[in-house]
Amino acid sequence: MFGGDARIAPMPGTLYLVATPIGNLDDITHRAIKVLGEVELIACEDTRHTRKLLKHYSISTRTISYHEHNERERAAELLTRLNAGDSVAVVSDAGTPGISDPGFRLVQLAVENKIRVVPVPGANALVNALIASGLPTDEFFFGGFLPSRSGPRRTRLKSLASIPVTLIFYEAPHRLAAALRDAAEVLGPRQAVVARELTKLHEDIVRGSLSGLAERYASENVRGEIVLVIDRGTGEAQTDVTTTSIGERVSRFESEGMDHRAAMKKAARELGLSRDEAYRRLAAERGNA
Repeated sequence: MFGGDARIAPMPGTLYLVATPIGNLDDITHRAIKVLGEVELIACEDTRHTRKLLKHYSISTRTISYHEHNERERAAELLTRLNAGDSVAVVSDAGTPGISDPGFRLVQLAVENKIRVVPVPGANALVNALIASGLPTDEFFFGGFLPSRSGPRRTRLKSLASIPVTLIFYEAPHRLAAALRDAAEVLGPRQAVVARELTKLHEDIVRGSLSGLAERYASENVRGEIVLVIDRGTGEAQTDVTTTSIGERVSRFESEGMDHRAAMKKAARELGLSRDEAYRRLAAERGNA
């Protein structure tokens, strides 16, 4: 006869990563609807936003917030639920969770704790922008959001200038014109595509050169979710960007009619430098001449 109160530990639940529509509510799979209706809990960026989708499909599963500001604490809490046997679905506000959205930390914890992780595929903005762009799709690099400030943004673009693949970024509407201008100056005369509000009523896909698009959006009030797709380079960094000294740039701009201060400002912007750093480099170049 056995004594004591030995209990069998529950089998851990499953972590589902569920893609949701990026705009059009019809862009959800039957499998995603089934999973969202069967799990014990749905972790979402904005519970109010996700409840609209759930209401549309008559899904009453409980929701809990899981976003960039509480990801660390919430991931540990969700891991406890998974270990207790609950299955959890993770969704972002739009598209595939984990792609420029929360999800990685929880997936990492689940893998470390031998919990089953199941992707439930569906809509993804970067892939849809790429396939509609008309640019090469065989190889591409996704860089998430570019830095918000020009200097770091130009540095980031320069680091990618020599990669011979199509480049894809997400961008905020108020930064689009500046990002296009920096990309045109850093990457050279490449073709690009601005894909805005994909799958929504006002979907807009505009193609052109980086410089032409920069000029267009400099005077246009842009709204909505944006994906920027840029044609691949030649595999070699742009000579004008990576090898021309700041002194050569300043001299060239001055020969075009700019005063010294304006020439310095433009040269610094092209090289992704602060004003003080630009002056230090110029002084060093002239001191070594």
